[in-house]
Amino acid sequence: MDQTQPIAVPSTEEFGKPEGGLRRRVYSIIFESDTKAGKRFDLTLIAVILFSILVVMMDSVHAIGDRYGTAIDVLEWGFTILFTIEYLARIYCVKHPLRYMTSVFGIIDLLAILPTYLALVVPEVHALLDVRILRLLRIFRILKLTLYVAEYQALMAALRASQRKIFVFILFVMMVVLILGTVMYVVEGPEHGFTSIPKSVYWAIVTLTTVGYGDITPQTNTGKMIASLMMMLGWGTLAVPTGIVTAEMAYRRMGRQPSMRVCAACRSEGHEADAKFCKDCGAALSKEQR
Repeated sequence: MDQTQPIAVPSTEEFGKPEGGLRRRVYSIIFESDTKAGKRFDLTLIAVILFSILVVMMDSVHAIGDRYGTAIDVLEWGFTILFTIEYLARIYCVKHPLRYMTSVFGIIDLLAILPTYLALVVPEVHALLDVRILRLLRIFRILKLTLYVAEYQALMAALRASQRKIFVFILFVMMVVLILGTVMYVVEGPEHGFTSIPKSVYWAIVTLTTVGYGDITPQTNTGKMIASLMMMLGWGTLAVPTGIVTAEMAYRRMGRQPSMRVCAACRSEGHEADAKFCKDCGAALSKEQR
């Protein structure tokens, strides 16, 4: 059985754990969620992050922002100061501060505080405060959701293994929407809203995915027939990528990996590693194919 390589997860050990003293105690609270103090710190941090995001969202509502603008500004600066202290504390308590600062979570922590300071110079940057929600990824470390992390890794492994098939499928979909979109441009024309081929392709994508915004609709009988065909194709189209990934995950769960072996007779692929005959036509597989 081919073992799936685990997905790399940022580890706090690479930042360096202090030997003792105040830095060691701060490290155990901030980075080690196994302790009671560490769990309380992380849960409190998540609550503050969620509340800070809620404040930013409320500030985007003009009625609320105009009425409580001063209070929102005070809260936002309070959150920024807290996050700044937390960021500096993380740098202080690790042996290798640069490793933390250049890590994924270190960059996210920095992005959580930069927008407020940059907003003093460029007010439009204030909207980037929603990047804090990325920090909620720490919830996996706190709650020890190993089952969900394992399933996430299995899903990502299946997606990676299926990427060629999905890529070919996407190319096929692009060909369909390009061809049928162009046909609709010829059939319907600008007088019915199909003013250009790109706009007709947009209509084809919306129709094939069964979204159906309704901003552009065919008026002629021929156009309606083409639209009906695309709607029918959409049902099957949506099921294909799901089936590809599901089949890959089923192979992995059963301990069998589909290979790229191709039958010389019928050109089918995906045979088992120990297969002697083609699963589709029954022709014998050569030793090289085995």
